[in-house]
Amino acid sequence: MGGRGSLARQLLAWQLVVVAALLGAVGVLSVVQAGNNFRATEGRRMLSVAEDVAATAGVRASLADPLRHYALPPFAESARSLSGASYVVITDPAREVLTSPDPGQVGEPLDLGGSTAPGGRSWVGELAGATVAHVPVIGDDGRVIGLVAAGQRAPGFWEGVLDSPDNALRLLGVALVIGVAGSLLLARRVKNQTLGLEPHEITALVEYREALLHGIKEGVVALDPHHRVTLVNDHARTLLALPGDAVGRAVDALELDERLRDVLTGRATGQDQLALAGGRVLTLNRMPLGVHGAVVTLRDRTELMTLRDELDANRHATDTLRAQAHEFSNRLHTIAGLVELGEYDEVRGFISRVNTAQGAWRAEVASKVADPAVAALLVAKSSLAAERGTGLRMNPDSALGAVDEDLSTDLVTVIGNLVDNALDALGGRGWVEVLVRSTGDEVLVVVRDSGPGVAPELAEEVFRHGFTTKAAAQGRRGLGLALTRQTCLRRGGSVRVRNDGGAVFTARLPAEVPA
Repeated sequence: MGGRGSLARQLLAWQLVVVAALLGAVGVLSVVQAGNNFRATEGRRMLSVAEDVAATAGVRASLADPLRHYALPPFAESARSLSGASYVVITDPAREVLTSPDPGQVGEPLDLGGSTAPGGRSWVGELAGATVAHVPVIGDDGRVIGLVAAGQRAPGFWEGVLDSPDNALRLLGVALVIGVAGSLLLARRVKNQTLGLEPHEITALVEYREALLHGIKEGVVALDPHHRVTLVNDHARTLLALPGDAVGRAVDALELDERLRDVLTGRATGQDQLALAGGRVLTLNRMPLGVHGAVVTLRDRTELMTLRDELDANRHATDTLRAQAHEFSNRLHTIAGLVELGEYDEVRGFISRVNTAQGAWRAEVASKVADPAVAALLVAKSSLAAERGTGLRMNPDSALGAVDEDLSTDLVTVIGNLVDNALDALGGRGWVEVLVRSTGDEVLVVVRDSGPGVAPELAEEVFRHGFTTKAAAQGRRGLGLALTRQTCLRRGGSVRVRNDGGAVFTARLPAEVPA
């Protein structure tokens, strides 16, 4: 640790310093208060002593007769001994000391300071570190014939403390014990709350955390128990398009998709939850932290989903080729059998019927759909539907002219996902009907099937909550519907589902994408 004490020892040392400083301040305050009390109490007592001496008949008689000044010391010493005063001094009217405990002071002028005693009025005050009372001695003729000074020296700081152990030392000692015990308990508590880490280790962890949060390519969002954002890294801001003041705001107050809010607040549970945000496919994992809230990590799966879509396209193409190869193989076997049987007229009829059926579907698609990508998709889906035992047909009202490349791509996404969803729902039976028609400034897509339909209460859920644990496990079905909705909304369109002898999905895609 390089000479640095542990956190507990540092905290204990600083707490002891604080306790010592507080005790010192309390001690000083106590001594100052005691000094004030001493001056008030001793001032009144010294005044009483001086008044008693000044009122003594022997003192007055001795001061009135200079030849009897020798009789004054017994009066002064007796008063000092009985009262416990530091000194009792008697002077003549000229302030010359006549009697004093200090022989060297006799014959010297007495320092009166601001005393009013020479004017005939008693006075109490501070002189040379002592509380002093001056009382004039009045003769029979009413004149001041002398002064009596009684004083009590104030004790020093430590003397005052030592002179009152019950009030000072005992209280200071108890306070010290309580302060030390409290410091030890506080140090132990802080040590436990910091998991035994020292200050430099905590600092290093904070630095590591900042570097980790802003260096990783995953989004991290921390929430308190009330679902308020307490921490968000740069990547999470980008993925969720969060405003600059997102920290401190509640999740429900942010402009996020309902699915995202459900996952962030814990209303939707499970691992690898999928959601859409700004055209991105995100994977979210929420880890509760008990009373501290939760941490949510976000990963951008857009590129992965794009690759998966491409793989799905290749898979569908492979399935289509396999279905066609299987169908072609069956036809070849049929033709070979007819040849072996010598049924040459039947061979010609069979080949004619096959060509007519395939050509009719391709011709129907080509006559109604001018876009090559959409037409190719419908032809391929026909073979896939035939392989699954489901009929695929075009609505007679279909009419799609040439469209731009961007709209063509979106139409392939929407039609492909809706047809796949219908084929999955039918499970190898029934039929699927597709309507694709240009209507002015938008393209209308209607996919109808003969299946059981969609429950009315789930008409919106199939789009908004397409990304569920079930969707994540089963893959394309739930994800395809959500992507369909996202594609339509991105273009300023819409997608709806209703029941009419089966599920009827209606999508509208504007020809122009809004700015």
